[in-house]
Amino acid sequence: MADTSSTSQGVKKTDKIWLDGKLVPWDDARVHVMSLGLHYGVGIFEGIRFYQCSDGRSAVFRLREHIKRFAASAHILLMELPYSEEQLVESCLSLVRANKMDQGYLRPLAFMGDGAMGLGAINPVRVGIMAWDWGSYLGEEGMQQGIRAKVSSFTRMGVNSQLLRGKITGQYVNSVLAKREAKLAGYDEAILLDTHGWVAEATGENVFIVREGEVYTPPLSSPILEGITRATLIKLMKDMGLKVREEAFTRDSCYLADEMFLCGTAAEVTPVRELDNRKVGSGSAGPVAKGVQKAFFKAARGEDPRYREWLTYL
Repeated sequence: MADTSSTSQGVKKTDKIWLDGKLVPWDDARVHVMSLGLHYGVGIFEGIRFYQCSDGRSAVFRLREHIKRFAASAHILLMELPYSEEQLVESCLSLVRANKMDQGYLRPLAFMGDGAMGLGAINPVRVGIMAWDWGSYLGEEGMQQGIRAKVSSFTRMGVNSQLLRGKITGQYVNSVLAKREAKLAGYDEAILLDTHGWVAEATGENVFIVREGEVYTPPLSSPILEGITRATLIKLMKDMGLKVREEAFTRDSCYLADEMFLCGTAAEVTPVRELDNRKVGSGSAGPVAKGVQKAFFKAARGEDPRYREWLTYL
């Protein structure tokens, strides 16, 4: 059985971590302090969930899409991964099996290790995959009732200041600062605007609003991550008969929206009940958010045969 003692971050240890091609005990997955990734943020990561399905089996949700993006992030960052996409897929599955987990969260991570130092250094790439049990990222109550958010004083970096299609570790300092600001002010999450003042995304989630029966989300020309959960919800909502527009909108469009919700692998589908001390719609989770949340979990748990291709069973 996995060790359930908690780390200082509140993450419960599992038995094994996959590191550089081998399954090693959790406490033995170590890296050197001279690793370039620690000094300059030269690394990439993914977040992937796996769920216990209604038939008792477990499946990883959209695993191959996540690993494809992981490889794409490495390409963008000029990092050469020492493993193929298929090897990484199999490594994710072997890690879950080794830890005897039914559901949880996977975190593939690749970074430049130690060797040379300096901004121009090119060191061997280290690759690790971790798995842990992670409940509702923004809280179970937030999932059901909606969260409180604020527009951040921090701006989402512009399209020529970050690599938008990559999940690059160093770029997330922007999100960390916005999240800390929001939490210290008593809110659950922050919404970041782009350099022109349009709504971009939350600290780790894509944003949707609903106005007069139509759903809006910022376009991929905005400084946002091309979210896999975002694409999932767009597909689900279109299949539900909803009209989805990928268009820029302002913060006051959120104030006047009938609904607002966030999505991401960690956050799944989380409604926003309040933004900048203004109720959004009725001030609780709305029917569209609830409907797409239900459809999402049905797909992730293998209850809707239309989306079985999104599942990789263990």
